[in-house]
Amino acid sequence: MSDQIVKGTVASGFEKVKAVFEENFKTRNELGACCCVYYKGEKVVDLWGGIRNYDTGEPWEKDTVSIVFSTTKGVSSMAVAHAHSKGLFDYDDKVAHYWPEFAANGKAEVTIRQLLNHQAGLCAIDEPLSLEQLGKPDVVAAAIGKQKPAWTPGQKQGYHGISLGWYESELIRRTDPKKRTIGQYFQDEIARPLELDFYIGLPEGFPRKRLAKIKGNKAWQTLFHLNKLPWGFVKSFLNPKSLTARTFKNPAILGETNNYNLPELQGIEIAAANGIGNARSIAKAYGEFATGGKILGLKRATLDALEQKAKAPTDGRMDQVMYMESSYSLGYLKPFQDFQFATSERAYGTPGAGGSFGFADPDAQMGFAYVMNKCGFYVWNDPRERALREATYACIKAL
Repeated sequence: MSDQIVKGTVASGFEKVKAVFEENFKTRNELGACCCVYYKGEKVVDLWGGIRNYDTGEPWEKDTVSIVFSTTKGVSSMAVAHAHSKGLFDYDDKVAHYWPEFAANGKAEVTIRQLLNHQAGLCAIDEPLSLEQLGKPDVVAAAIGKQKPAWTPGQKQGYHGISLGWYESELIRRTDPKKRTIGQYFQDEIARPLELDFYIGLPEGFPRKRLAKIKGNKAWQTLFHLNKLPWGFVKSFLNPKSLTARTFKNPAILGETNNYNLPELQGIEIAAANGIGNARSIAKAYGEFATGGKILGLKRATLDALEQKAKAPTDGRMDQVMYMESSYSLGYLKPFQDFQFATSERAYGTPGAGGSFGFADPDAQMGFAYVMNKCGFYVWNDPRERALREATYACIKAL
């Protein structure tokens, strides 16, 4: 791919990131993507390039936005952190204190901290939900509120891959004086002050020409990439009765990445999976968190809580959904043995299906984001993203 297909800017000292971004197209089969880095409050990398729509060949433009899958979780959890900073709740409060119906089926003692740390056992939703029902917050709240935990809360941990966003949204609705959903709260309290181009639930009338088209994978294709995924995860994902499959496939339409191109799926709030935006917005938001949150008025106690690794559940850190040991913190993933994505354990972020990733590194005072439309097969550490991240750290180290 010729250099003119890659556009954008890099600050002096960050030229290596642009070189790697171009290399992704030449040697790592990149289709369309963007990458952005905020360092010490300044935008030092802002790159985009490639193909936005593989059917038409239309290019990825400066204002192109894309579905980012579970990278959405980190953005949504910023809204929860903001609400905490505003004193709407404490992380050690019981969820049922604000949401009495949540106490059903043995959840009366579950704390907000346990829920956000993926320790509540609420990965799957047993009540079948249609796509139409997902757009009705009261219907979703009723279904998830009565859900029975898959284990005694606090005993184990397991990735709440889709459900976490709905629990976060209902927590916001129950504690926010304006009773906003998480998507509305995010727009008002995070996106608008920071001038972000990011949406949890795409606004009606949004220009379709700005959207990147996801080139996703079929579930069966993972069988040809088992070396890139935990075998236990693949085996469970393909078993419709397993906790893993039930976590990601209610309704079933959510279990296939290509379905996220559907306008009807993009228009509802799935705060753990269907955020739409670009790397510029994600990196700017994480940069705000990494440098103290002054624009958003975040309290130091909130940021300290995000930077601390969650206490391990009583049965250890083996993830009951992903089948690997991992580490969480209040809606975020923390660096751990198989995914040392930052310079210290104070960092936090979330990767998304296919390869996208956004995170904050308070030690480096950096916000990083990578967004693409061609899905890879890695849970994290996609070679395209990893090369950009490592190049960024190499540039910072050399300054």
